[in-house]
Amino acid sequence: MGKRAILHVDMDAFYAAVEERENPALRGKPVVVGSEPKEGRGRGVVATANYAARRYGIGSAMPISEAWRRCPKAVYLRPRMRRYADVSKQIQAIFERFTDLIEPISIDEAFLDVTASERLYGDGPAIASLIKDAIRKEERLTASIGCAKSKFIAKIASDLDKPDGLVVVRPGDEAEFLAPLPIGRLWGAGPKALERFRRLGCTTIGDAAGLDRDVLVRAFGDSMGDRFHRLSRGIDDRPVVPGHVRKSLGKETTFGEDVSDRRVVERTLLDLTEQVAALLRRKRLAGATVTVKLRWEGFETVTRQRTLESPVNTVDKIWPVARELLRTADRPRRRVRLVGVTLSTLDRAASGQADMFVPDTGLDIKVAEAVDALAERFGSGTVTRAALLEDAEDREEPTERR
Repeated sequence: MGKRAILHVDMDAFYAAVEERENPALRGKPVVVGSEPKEGRGRGVVATANYAARRYGIGSAMPISEAWRRCPKAVYLRPRMRRYADVSKQIQAIFERFTDLIEPISIDEAFLDVTASERLYGDGPAIASLIKDAIRKEERLTASIGCAKSKFIAKIASDLDKPDGLVVVRPGDEAEFLAPLPIGRLWGAGPKALERFRRLGCTTIGDAAGLDRDVLVRAFGDSMGDRFHRLSRGIDDRPVVPGHVRKSLGKETTFGEDVSDRRVVERTLLDLTEQVAALLRRKRLAGATVTVKLRWEGFETVTRQRTLESPVNTVDKIWPVARELLRTADRPRRRVRLVGVTLSTLDRAASGQADMFVPDTGLDIKVAEAVDALAERFGSGTVTRAALLEDAEDREEPTERR
């Protein structure tokens, strides 16, 4: 496998697979894990669907009402995140037998650098096979694995032969492997980038690889242009980073009914901001980028974000930005289905160093820490902002938080 052997391990329909394992009566039936469908009137989305359900066109992030329309006879289950996390830890323990270089991406996928394990267990493909066998025998689950010399190639490869696949891309074969794949598989190629690629005549990664770097830089700027130039040729030397640091932390709410009252939307966003700020402080984190998300009736979604001069983790610093972003993104005549707030560009926050994030007095952090102490002693909600109590009877209760 050359100098590096990188694996991307992706569990197959993880939540649904765990449910099938623990309830054999579900096997062979379409299983959808997500929100309560309420016979097609549900408001949330699909978390995952097993492969029997996918034959009906049901996939992750699809509105649960659409999933019901496509397959009302499916078994619909609410997520059991604590159980899935426990199983994920067992799978992580299997990874640790083969390497210490493990970069978790989510609860059901991770990158592994197994280069140094070759003398003990064989090359990358051999280790991938051993991992797949261990997961199958010990956890009675299946995983799809991509094996390559880079994270980018391994990630794409793991998705090409699901479920229970193993795709190996040998060193030197990267460009040939990538060439026929759709341009949308390039990391960072969102809707705007895809439109620019279309104007450049690119529909496959091979098309992009055939362009000079200067052409891509003119189209996408120095950073993204160089990135697309390298990735389209299979060049990716990023290391596997153990103990992957979380990149963002956020909360969002789907309303029980679409909301037209902007006071309700603002109070809900303030409540979510309170939760995110408290969670950041508990994890000793602070974030510099505030993102607000709105979803209208009809599922059209818009986001707005702003990056601050320094990381923050209190409502006093986050809320004015979040409120302004909400008002900037809002279309007052449209009803709101979902609202959310996320903090990203995270950094570690040291306890007792309030002025690290607030150049003036740090008073907001001192107040926040006092509220945290009261909540820890007497329970959450002991201290509540007046804005969250005003007109409480008008507030619409959200059906789902994530």
